[in-house]
Amino acid sequence: MTNSKGISLWESGLLWFGAALSLAEMQTGTYFAPLGLKQGLIAIVAGHIIGCALLFAAGIIGGRTHKSAMETVKMSFGNKGGRLFALLNIIQLLGWTGIMIYEGALAASTLFGTGQQIWCGVLGLLIMFWIAAGRKNLGRFNVMAMGALLLLTILLSTGLFTVTESAPVSGEGISFALALELSIAMPLSWLPLISDYTRSAQNPVRTTAVSTIVYGLVSCWMYAIGLGAALTFGENDIAQVMLKSGLGIAGLLIILLSTVTTTFLDAYSAGVSSQSLFSRVNPKAVSLAVTLLGTIGAILLPLLDFTDFLYFIGSVFAPMIAVQLTDYFFTGRHYEQTAFSRHNLLLWLAGFIIYRLLMQADLPLGSTLPAMLLTMMLCAVCNALRPQENPVEVEVH
Repeated sequence: MTNSKGISLWESGLLWFGAALSLAEMQTGTYFAPLGLKQGLIAIVAGHIIGCALLFAAGIIGGRTHKSAMETVKMSFGNKGGRLFALLNIIQLLGWTGIMIYEGALAASTLFGTGQQIWCGVLGLLIMFWIAAGRKNLGRFNVMAMGALLLLTILLSTGLFTVTESAPVSGEGISFALALELSIAMPLSWLPLISDYTRSAQNPVRTTAVSTIVYGLVSCWMYAIGLGAALTFGENDIAQVMLKSGLGIAGLLIILLSTVTTTFLDAYSAGVSSQSLFSRVNPKAVSLAVTLLGTIGAILLPLLDFTDFLYFIGSVFAPMIAVQLTDYFFTGRHYEQTAFSRHNLLLWLAGFIIYRLLMQADLPLGSTLPAMLLTMMLCAVCNALRPQENPVEVEVH
């Protein structure tokens, strides 16, 4: 996916620009409408600052160690312990693949009246072609696709915010805390992927900074489009928003390009993560298989509301990165030469439980930050009470 010189700043920016331009991000923004424009925008920006800060930290670890995302996880949880998170990440990416194809097909069928299942097949084939060809081999076509996607999205934004009518917001209400969690969860969902790209960066710090800044800004834009659409039209269906904004073929192009560029990253990283489970596996074959399974899931399953899926991602990966950050930046402990780091796995489990409990409390700052801080404190205390040298763990055979 990258040349021998590593991924450049331009390539990183282009990559994460395409990742953020997605229907799922717009769709999530519509859920913020009950908060109103001001509170909704505050939740979007605040959540993305927190989420992208964590994304940056994860990318730095991969960039400095030149390891894929799931290989960096093994540094904290052990060679075999890290496989748990590789498996969870593949499941997450398979879920995202199905959700993205479902959302794109639903929007395309709404715009043109063609069967949704047909569009699922079309999108699945396009993504598989993108994977088979490889982003590098697509070359200028990839740059042109991103440029077209930018222009089309500007057109959508212009059409949306020039409408003066306002419609009542439908659907259930949402607290500021839960909205904040939804805003944090989207960049957090990319956390187990970012090192797959920063590991080959020419300049890890700059590349990671460009990646997170570009993603954060564009993702906020997508959320804001969804929020504005819901407030303007009282509509949670992005395809209907495109229709009411006067977009026809342009709307279809947005749907197709955004679905392909975003889902490509999900499927590609599923292939990379699979190598942490089975070293001899062909990552491209796994990526194609994940796309195929995601397409089948999009055809057979109702995947419209994915808020619970986002909350689950937060509860799994927030305590995971909390342990990683503590080990890498503070304690300096490494466990990749052991099979399982039992105490770190138990700390992660404690963080997972804390996160789920705090969600019920509906704290003003949400669940992610408090759960991570508590997990990091527990990790620091645990390490302070253990011998300075590497603890005795089950050896890898």
